[in-house]
Amino acid sequence: MVFAGIPTDQLLHTRAAQMLLDLGREEGEALGEAKVTLRLLNRRCGPLSEVTTARIQALPLDQLEALAEALLDFSGPDDLANWLAEHTG
Repeated sequence: MVFAGIPTDQLLHTRAAQMLLDLGREEGEALGEAKVTLRLLNRRCGPLSEVTTARIQALPLDQLEALAEALLDFSGPDDLANWLAEHTG
């Protein structure tokens, strides 16, 4: 296959293609991390509001990872609210 006059196998080795692939991987990781974190939070804190869910889904990957670790010490929804207030704007 050829795209813009460049064979696909050569196109995949360009800097732009690698950057796009890396970005896609990072976004996929963040989506997966958010999904697992939300499932765990629902078990630990009960059903989350749409607003809280949206706030968590908007977190960058490093904050999602920190939240996933912190939730192990949560005893309820107040702990989640405090964590979000402390770690997000």
